[in-house]
Amino acid sequence: METRITKLLGIKYPILQGGMAWVAESTLAAAVSNAGGLGIIAGGSAPIDYLRDQIRRAKSLTDKPFGVNIMLMSPNAEELAKLVIEEKVPVITTGAGNPGKYMEDWKAAGIKVIPVIPSVALAKRMERAGADAVVAEGTESGGHIGENTTMCLVPQVVDAVSIPVIAAGGIADGRGIAASFMLGAEGVQVGTRFLVAEECQIHPNYKQLVLDAKDTDTIVTGRFTGHPCRGIKTKYTKGLLNFEREGGSPEEFEKLTVGSLRKAAVDGNIDEGSFLAGAISGMVNKIQPAKEIVEEMFAQAEKLLCR
Repeated sequence: METRITKLLGIKYPILQGGMAWVAESTLAAAVSNAGGLGIIAGGSAPIDYLRDQIRRAKSLTDKPFGVNIMLMSPNAEELAKLVIEEKVPVITTGAGNPGKYMEDWKAAGIKVIPVIPSVALAKRMERAGADAVVAEGTESGGHIGENTTMCLVPQVVDAVSIPVIAAGGIADGRGIAASFMLGAEGVQVGTRFLVAEECQIHPNYKQLVLDAKDTDTIVTGRFTGHPCRGIKTKYTKGLLNFEREGGSPEEFEKLTVGSLRKAAVDGNIDEGSFLAGAISGMVNKIQPAKEIVEEMFAQAEKLLCR
């Protein structure tokens, strides 16, 4: 399973753990890195002191490479862009914006930069900006999504750029990894499967919703705001969808969702939380250590690819 991604990042398996807001913290990131993948801490819009502490905690838990995800639309993106340099973070993934203005400083610091992209046009722009690789994320993913499916997006991005492409969206086992490789990807990013890792610190209610989910149990809300988001279907998310259908304003919609990620991940509040998860949730049915998840997925993928 040696690819340009394993060589680029210095990891055993070409798998990145998704930078999920309020989910991807130091314990989970370190566990995935120790398992041979690349664990990622979510920057989100958390306080800088908290993120500095998370980065240092990860360093104390693993001597393997790990990364930080920066949401470029976050109000503290500029501070976080400086923090990762100060803390000598080896890898950055980015989303929700163009990292171009930070690229020169990051590259000078020896940081590998891997933007998450939903389209061929943005993949080309990121390659021109100096990205080391891109994550082509399909609409099957949990959280903020684009419209193109993984099956359609990945091969088109592979054909459009010369840097390595990492597939994301709808990957929960070795079959998804093998399929991604057949589409031309050289690595995968996985989020939803790691929600039920033993080391994942989210509330037990969150994990149980994912474990209980069927194939039709995710829902996309917020399309009319320009920032669609996929999560587990609950009374709360159904209410958001009804609000859209009844002609509610994007501004009021945003007010309804403020704090909902924290309410899900930290409080396990079924009535007011946004339990973000991918369309692949129906395939996720047991809690396992991160190491077991990674090794199981790649054992299956290797068996399929060697046929």
